[in-house]
Amino acid sequence: MDESVLNQNLKKYADLITQVGVNVQQGQTVVLYASVTQKKLANLITDAAYQLGAAEVILEWNDIFTTREFLLNANEDRLASVFDYEKQKWQFLADRRVSRISIVSDDPNALNDVPNERIAKYQAAQGAAKRPIMQVTTNNDISWLVVAAADTEWAELVFPELKGQQAVDRLWEAIFNTALVDQPDPIGAWTKKIADLSAHADWLNQQRFSALEYRAPGTNLTVGLPDGHIWVAADSEDASGNTFVANIPTEEVFTAPDRRHIDGTVASTKPLSYAGTIIEGMHITFQNGKVVEATATRGQEVLEHLLQTDDGAKSLGEISLVPDDSPISQSNITFFNTLFDENASDHMAFGEAYPFTIENGTSMSASELLKNGMNVSQTHVDFMIGSNSMNIDGIKADGSKLPIFRDGNWAK
Repeated sequence: MDESVLNQNLKKYADLITQVGVNVQQGQTVVLYASVTQKKLANLITDAAYQLGAAEVILEWNDIFTTREFLLNANEDRLASVFDYEKQKWQFLADRRVSRISIVSDDPNALNDVPNERIAKYQAAQGAAKRPIMQVTTNNDISWLVVAAADTEWAELVFPELKGQQAVDRLWEAIFNTALVDQPDPIGAWTKKIADLSAHADWLNQQRFSALEYRAPGTNLTVGLPDGHIWVAADSEDASGNTFVANIPTEEVFTAPDRRHIDGTVASTKPLSYAGTIIEGMHITFQNGKVVEATATRGQEVLEHLLQTDDGAKSLGEISLVPDDSPISQSNITFFNTLFDENASDHMAFGEAYPFTIENGTSMSASELLKNGMNVSQTHVDFMIGSNSMNIDGIKADGSKLPIFRDGNWAK
């Protein structure tokens, strides 16, 4: 890709991230999480945020090499502990109601040689320490956003026929295309996309289904829906009343399942990148809302550790509808990255439910959420289940059914 074209698109991307993504407001504190390899994009986002009136932009750099070395070499007691100053930082940021931008770019296989039990100990400790910031995030008290950036190892995994800069350029092209950055007016294009997705969410909310039935090869699953559930599309509103888009790109309409009423078996249809490794070929069986059997053709141990995170990890916190004719799906690219692959496919998530997907959920305590069928966990991990063979019916309280998806796409 020509350097001038890349720079132009990165500038448009930074504007989209700050204006549509977290919708930076005057006097706002923005925390930006980025790999040390993404300095150019991080600088552009920082500048764009200040141009919109941000009070400060706090950069939290990460380096996957350093993380890997720590996981391989640190004492096990250290893996399972977090310094007090780190805990205080997460609580401070949560109390300050910062906006959060996370750039994902690391190699999905970066931690493949780290023993699974070491990763599990580290993630459990980190999850507990970060609970305050995750609570205000999943509660939509703050604006937050996940976006992607191209890096060499990830690009070469997605496009194995290419190497080095050629692979990176190709991945940037795919990112810019799916995020609508290559459009003449990306912000206008996102306004239209948000309206289209919201129309589907509005229809689902009008139906007040009590459950959904999923049918596809390897999948025969019934998922209950809690009373007062809310279907949500691309945009959300934070506690200050500002709209934001949590994922760029996005093609989904989603809600929370009733964690007590999930029965049957579901098969994954795309690889899941989790904890620096890849899980494939999952078959998950639920009974009364809990996982009773879970197998994978690749990454079985990692899957088992995920489900052992806490009690809530053994149930679902999200169900999401994504048509097979979505642009990401039709690209026929497997990104090995949940941000993209979940927007090419219907998906579900082990773990935490978003409180804003049930009426009055953002004002409920954890015990109240559980009482109303919502799932509570320190993890939230999406896995993909959609295909052009997926059929989904909505079940109403009287037992009548309406088609929602046929052959992987919206039935209406």
